[in-house]
Amino acid sequence: MSATAPPPGLVRPRPPRRGARARGRAATVRALGPVALLVLWWAASATGALTPDVLASPADVIRAVGELWGNGQLPDALTTSLTRSGLGLLIGLTAGLVLGITTGFTRLGDELLDSSLQTLRTIPFLSLVPLFMVWFGINETAKILLIAVATTFPMYVSTSSGVRDTDAKLVEAMRSFGMGRLALVREVVLPGALPSLLAGLRLSMTLSVIALIAAEEINATAGIGYLMSQAQSYARTDVLAVCILVYGLLGLTADVVVRLLERVLMPWRTPQGAPR
Repeated sequence: MSATAPPPGLVRPRPPRRGARARGRAATVRALGPVALLVLWWAASATGALTPDVLASPADVIRAVGELWGNGQLPDALTTSLTRSGLGLLIGLTAGLVLGITTGFTRLGDELLDSSLQTLRTIPFLSLVPLFMVWFGINETAKILLIAVATTFPMYVSTSSGVRDTDAKLVEAMRSFGMGRLALVREVVLPGALPSLLAGLRLSMTLSVIALIAAEEINATAGIGYLMSQAQSYARTDVLAVCILVYGLLGLTADVVVRLLERVLMPWRTPQGAPR
């Protein structure tokens, strides 16, 4: 019997496959779904199954993009909407991170804050729109704070959970070496909770786009939501489609940014769907 042959009844073990798909092939596979939807949209418009009063054709939408970009409406609306979403997201992420560390790292903070925050978390942020209009009027403050409220709680829950899951023995060891509380959070707790933090960031960034749509319904006079309301008044389905696609691209961009952060901050992590 050969020295390298496996014993009878057993099979030769195979090393784990590490051949992740090439980036070009992976990008092609990811693009198949959107391309298929685009082809169906074009075919339905070309055959008359989808009339312009229901939804404009892809060609009309492209012409609308050129029109809105040429007269400056689309760049101005994008700038306004991104500013609202960015400021609200920054406030929400900061609040969620601080509250999550407080309740996850200290028993007193958990006892004082967690039950109240969990109660507030169950309130749909859309139900706060009328109240915010009463409190802050119809200016930018109400819109930004609505986005901030929507993005605070996903970050809070993820941060609190990640901090609680930090290795208690490692924390105790660092304390025994004299590491202070702030240094412990910065050097041990936050790096250990990094996967949860990035998960919270992804949810919060996605919710910032959803909340932006709701916020721009508060008597907006600028932004993508304002373009949508104007297009609705004149039955411009091509402009409505442009605005919807812009919202979708903003959400997709947010997801791509978080994926890139995961690759940079956690290069050891196995890509989703890759063979293990």
